[in-house]
Amino acid sequence: MTAPLLKVDHLTVGFPSKAGVVGAVTDVSFEIHPGEVLAVVGESGSGKSVTALAVMRLHSKSTHISGSVMFNDTDLLALPEDQMRAIRGRDIAMIFQDPMTALNPVFTVGMQIVEAILLHHHDMTKQKAWERAVELLDMVGVPEPRRRAAQYPHEFSGGMRQRAMIAMAISNDPKLLIADEPTTALDVTVQAQVMEVLHEVKRATGSAIMLITHDLGLVAGSADRVQVMYASRLFETGSIDEIFYESRNPYTRALLDSIPDLEGTKDELHPIPGNPPSLLRPPAGCPFRPRCSMAIELCREQTPALIQIANSHASRCHRADELAVLAAGAPA
Repeated sequence: MTAPLLKVDHLTVGFPSKAGVVGAVTDVSFEIHPGEVLAVVGESGSGKSVTALAVMRLHSKSTHISGSVMFNDTDLLALPEDQMRAIRGRDIAMIFQDPMTALNPVFTVGMQIVEAILLHHHDMTKQKAWERAVELLDMVGVPEPRRRAAQYPHEFSGGMRQRAMIAMAISNDPKLLIADEPTTALDVTVQAQVMEVLHEVKRATGSAIMLITHDLGLVAGSADRVQVMYASRLFETGSIDEIFYESRNPYTRALLDSIPDLEGTKDELHPIPGNPPSLLRPPAGCPFRPRCSMAIELCREQTPALIQIANSHASRCHRADELAVLAAGAPA
């Protein structure tokens, strides 16, 4: 396997508040290799977007961040801001969750893409940058791209704005593209179109993609590997087959049980009971214990470690071995 493009080690992110520090990300480690699609899934508040923003160095100065984020052998957390600004948008780009708030309402879509291009290509003329913006809008499937480039964000539909955000993100051929909930608030048909655009971008540019979503069903045909986060921690990681068919974590299985089955083999959906724990004062032991149907006394007393099961498969669960037996159809 090639050397990782991005290597995150023991990343911890905390937000100071009057009541104490909110531990939004706790000791998270992972890698992304060139050309790979890594999906990061979990409920809202699990730490997915916070992790991505830490990689991009977009948190406020008051945020407590520790660990290392190595990108092509450069520790991004140790870089001066001017050097980080040169990497951000050029080598690593991000598609934000809400394009209506990420796009500037008083500038045309085309001019905002032009600005992103000229920021990293000082020798390019404005006219060439405009032609490149039109070309990018055409690439991501915006009809009549030359006319659309002269329009404002409010003149685009939700799906079109998301396509424009993708065009802006890939304007400098980044090595890593972070897509934060790129299909939020879009209908199912447009979701499929946006995901197809992302795959087309990957084929055309060779970018690695970090896909952040709460929807496991969305990543089934889209990712090479999946990592599941819960209550600021990495709970399970593995290939698509390992996560969907050989899961060794009750939380991952609970997420899978809550996905609608289009083939009609499920009699009913099984929502996860309760709510995620407070990250200000997390409970002792396993944070998923109050919601877990497999919890035992050990889960109350001790936080489970992330245990390596196979080369690419790891799970944070005291009963991971018993889950392997259940996956094989034998009694636990």
